[in-house]
Amino acid sequence: MLLNWTVMILYNYFSAMFVGPGYVPLGWTPEKSQDCMYLQYCKVCQSYKAPRSHHCRKCNRCVMKMDHHCPWINNCCGYQNHASFTLFLLLAPLGCIHASFIFVMTMYTQLYNRISFGWSSVKIDMSAAKRDPRPIIPFGLSAFAASLFALGLALGTTIAVGMLFIIQMKVILTNKTSIESWIEEKAKDRIQYYQTGETFIFPYDMGSKWKNFKQVFTWSGIPEGDGLDWPVRDGCHQYSLTIEQLKQKADKRVRSVRYRAIEDYSGVCCPVTKGVKTFFTTPCTEEPRIALSKGDLILATRGLKHWMYGEKILDSAVDGGIRERGWFPRKCVEKCQCDSETDQPVDGEKKNR
Repeated sequence: MLLNWTVMILYNYFSAMFVGPGYVPLGWTPEKSQDCMYLQYCKVCQSYKAPRSHHCRKCNRCVMKMDHHCPWINNCCGYQNHASFTLFLLLAPLGCIHASFIFVMTMYTQLYNRISFGWSSVKIDMSAAKRDPRPIIPFGLSAFAASLFALGLALGTTIAVGMLFIIQMKVILTNKTSIESWIEEKAKDRIQYYQTGETFIFPYDMGSKWKNFKQVFTWSGIPEGDGLDWPVRDGCHQYSLTIEQLKQKADKRVRSVRYRAIEDYSGVCCPVTKGVKTFFTTPCTEEPRIALSKGDLILATRGLKHWMYGEKILDSAVDGGIRERGWFPRKCVEKCQCDSETDQPVDGEKKNR
């Protein structure tokens, strides 16, 4: 049974790793040229982003139905390998639960065979068994320590990976990805912020958990569709989600605030020279940091108490110029005077206040 778990776990693990998520073809454009107005353009891939696709900085490609980039498989989780990745998250905890049961029963029986009861004390002799003088497998102090350590690893894996499996199943049963869940949340915040009276309906939810489940898991192992065109629920447009993304991107530009760098920053994750609070509150994210030189202009789009995220404008470029995105210490910048009266607070500042 343990060999069974091992084979199935490794099969799904390597499938998720080597099959990959599937990438939008380079130079891809929709069949109808007028549909381009509903899509974002990726300058790196020189193509339009198909519905449900996103550009991954690690893979340097636009990924079909991207959920997230997983460092453990060194690849993205997306359209083609979502089922394999989720099965790995299910089978790994089940195998660890089986192993934990074996470890617990082994330690219990071996300790029970080494217990001797006195009038006033209970002693455990790890050198030899009292009830079974010829154990099938020698079990000494080192074996007990190894079994205890392995039990801890098995239980830790069960809890950690099991929680990831629950998170993945929640998004799969609503036919979403982790990124799309975040987009939906931002859509509700945008509508509430501007009081537009809109009602955002996620277009890819088929209305049934079973139908959503079958969008990812199939008997053939090949997910439905081609990763570019997706079935939508009644009353929704094929590009409902991409239109909402364009609205959020435009809103992000409107609410961005222009800052000027007043100190140099090397781009390290935990800068020692920028203060203790800045050092210990560095953002726990894979998003990059950007180096700053005194006088650089930055468009900040969101921020924490001691850090900000934004785009650095290079070569004095106007909108559409080349930009670098990343986090930088709030201490290193100050708001430009020309924008102090017209710009809105950076997204996240109101909550921090």
